[in-house]
This record gives sequence, structure tokens and C-alpha cells, in this order.
Amino acid sequence: MGLDDRKLDVLRAIVEDYVSTQEPVGSKALVERHQLGVSPATVRNDMAVLEEEGYLRQPHTSAGRVPTDRGYRLFVDRLSRVKPLTPAERRAIERFLAGAVDLDDVVHRTVRLLAQLTRQVAVVQYPSLARSSVRHLELVPISTTRLMFVMIADTGRVEQRLVEMPAPLLADDVTDLRRLVNEKLVGSRLSETPPLVQALVDEVTPELRPAMATLATVLLETLVERHEERIALAGTANLTRGGLLDFQGSLRPILEALEEEVILLKLFGEVEPSTLRIRIGDENEIDNLRAASVVSTGYGTGNTILGGLGVLGPTRMDYPGTIATVRAVARYVGDLLAQN
Repeated sequence: MGLDDRKLDVLRAIVEDYVSTQEPVGSKALVERHQLGVSPATVRNDMAVLEEEGYLRQPHTSAGRVPTDRGYRLFVDRLSRVKPLTPAERRAIERFLAGAVDLDDVVHRTVRLLAQLTRQVAVVQYPSLARSSVRHLELVPISTTRLMFVMIADTGRVEQRLVEMPAPLLADDVTDLRRLVNEKLVGSRLSETPPLVQALVDEVTPELRPAMATLATVLLETLVERHEERIALAGTANLTRGGLLDFQGSLRPILEALEEEVILLKLFGEVEPSTLRIRIGDENEIDNLRAASVVSTGYGTGNTILGGLGVLGPTRMDYPGTIATVRAVARYVGDLLAQN
């Protein structure tokens, strides 16, 4: 059956009160705290209908009601009003992130900020190499037969490798190799570099071909094959802030899931441009997280998504505030990376 506006108002009030108080909500408390314009008896009837429809449940006898996953979903989709951040909150985010000195600092500041603002577990994926472009390639001689190869991506991510050359190289040879690889590869997406790397081997002078072939192997491994994704995590202690009903009384499954980077990448790394994903309780595909909610989005420059970020916490979450914070932080991180 459809729910009329009054029942939807009752559901909204119950969600807001339960998120705030951590206590099951009764009809008398609802009438006292909200301008519903009806008697406690009418509210009780509405609550009974909401329970029959699967939007509320009664945790134990003689208790008030708490929202179900379905109730939270309806609240998020139809009833919640995203809380805009105050100018002071926006300035604080901007100042905190603007103080970062390098990519590692950006990521760690971001994840700490998200955890502090939302009081949830925060996760930030480092910019993905698979989505990055080459900004600069450097070759540093260590000896006549050994080079340090350094790749700097447009996101500020740095990868470096030692390269053992098949024969001694002169300083001029290293200079030529450095110039050739930069001319060919700078500005290219890492995923598009394999044919360019092969062209380097085909086009180089015969004298430098053995060295370039060796370097090409490392280039391909670094630019294409080594898609090692990294995750930063903060705020795990926030999981202990809730009441007995959060996480069905046990944190262990949640903590076990947070230890698996593959799980975190699946939750926060698979994002689409300009899309905010909210998975509530049983909507999570991972069994250990069926008592949790995940709010995630992508960040990047322009229409290019470089990585994902978001928060994980109990289904009893301040969804409007969390959504606004996750969106705002993602936007600031993207702007920061674009500027630098």
C-alpha cells in the first residue's frame, strides 16, 4: 500500500530521532518533539502500518520502534533534505586541505578530515594509476649500468624502479634516453602507453636499442602492468560510539572487512563520475557489512575520476549530513589535484 504524507512525516521523525538519541522511538516522544498535528493514538496507528510495511521494527516488547534498512532507504531517497555545509565548515575544509604539501599529505589529510566531520570510518583511495597520465619521467644514473627510473603522474603519485642496463651507458646516452621517453610519453594516459613504448624501441638508434628495450620492459611494468591500488583509512574507533543495536551487537565482522583492501577497493574504488552511492545494510554484497551503511563517491579533475572516497558506519547514520560532507570533501580534493 502507498504511504500518505502523514505516515511519511512519522517515518522521517522516527529516523531523525533514532539517529540522534540511539534509543527506540515511541509515539508519545514523537508527539512531544515534532509538530505532527495528531494525537499519540494516531501516531501509534501510523507506526503500526509502517511496521507492517517493513519500514520499522520493534527491537523488543514494550519498546518504541527503530527504522529498518527499507525505512532508511525510503528516508534517503524521498524524505531526507541534504544539510548544506555552513560557510565556516567550507572554509575549514578548504584551509585544512590547502595546507597539504604532497599527494600523501593530501590523502591523509582528507581521510582524517572525513572521519572527524562524519564521526564514521573514512576511506580514501589514492589516485589510481590506471586513470592517471604521465607528467614527467626521470632517469637518474646510479652507476654506469644502473639507473633509477622515476615516473611522476599528473595526480602527484610517484613510482620509482631500479633498472639494470645490459651494458655501460655514457652520460650523454642517459640524457638521450630521458629526452626520448619524455617526448613520447608525457601527457599520455598510462593505459594508452604500450604502443608508444614499443615505438620507442623501434625508433631509437641501433646503439641505444638494447638500453631502450630494457627500459621499455620497466616502463610497461610501471605504467601499465603494476596497477597497485592503495587505500588510506581513519576513524575506526568511531565504530565504538554507537549503541547496542548498531552492527547487531558485534563489531567483529565489520573490523574483519576493514582489514581487507580488496573489499575496501570494491566499496570505494568502483565509482562513476558525479555519482554518490549509498548502500544500506543488506544492500551491501559483502556479508560482513550487512549491518553497516556505506556512502561513497568519486573525486577527480574535470570529468576524469581518479579515485574514490567515502565513509562506513552503522545504518543509524546521519545521512543528510554525511552526504553533504562526502560530496564537499570530494569536490575540494578534485579541485586541489587540478590546481597542482
